[in-house]
Amino acid sequence: MTHLLDCTVLSNAEVAPEHRRMILRGEAIARDTQPGQFCMLESNPGLIPFLRRPMSIERSEEDRFSVLYKIVGEGTRLLSKIQPGDTVNVQGPLGKGFPIQPGYERHILVGGGIGIAPLPGLAEALIRQNIATPEVLLAARSRDMLLCEEDFKSLGCSVLLTTDDGSAGMKAFAADALREMKPHEKTVVYVCGPMIMMATVHRLCMETGSLCLASLEAHMACGDSVCMGCVVETTFEEEFRRMVRVCHDGPVFDSRHINWNAGAPVS
Repeated sequence: MTHLLDCTVLSNAEVAPEHRRMILRGEAIARDTQPGQFCMLESNPGLIPFLRRPMSIERSEEDRFSVLYKIVGEGTRLLSKIQPGDTVNVQGPLGKGFPIQPGYERHILVGGGIGIAPLPGLAEALIRQNIATPEVLLAARSRDMLLCEEDFKSLGCSVLLTTDDGSAGMKAFAADALREMKPHEKTVVYVCGPMIMMATVHRLCMETGSLCLASLEAHMACGDSVCMGCVVETTFEEEFRRMVRVCHDGPVFDSRHINWNAGAPVS
């Protein structure tokens, strides 16, 4: 169920350069959120910027939920100025989250950069439901851009780090590091990050027979399937099903259903 709430900001702290975690009090949203869903945040109560900002819900518990975001434009810059005690209007939870897959031996979470945002809540859900303690692969350009390493370790997850410059963990791309983890047909891989990273992870999963569930990011104006600004091309043969909406049909998709060669809108 989706709600429109004025939520009190409990904290809005920096977690890495130009990256923040905002914790908000909103009982109805926290109660109804499933891992992988998102919300739309009003970054300013006026008309500028006019559109809300889509944010993955990182975690939800009791009366509060959190979002991780990167400061990349005017909307997120305004969000970064919000102080504890301020109020933010939030629409959520929205979209379809990660389907929990209990029939698999291994559960691997792959997050690239700010794409890690929906995965901590998923890890908590897998552990809480006694399905698995997931393995986690975190990828970033450099050490100071890696997010949530300690959060996953505190849950008991094994964590593999990769960086483009070799400043932490393996100097490798995410798919190369995932190959070293030897996923197989009894493995489900949950991935979120840049499109090129998710595409290469998808192709590796096709090679190894692993199920790959991808959480897509997209520009969107409304968040509830009206504007059609977040459509992506699928592999469906039926013409009327050629395009799907990230906000309504996703953001989580079986990677086999996305036409990775066509690309997709990325925020």
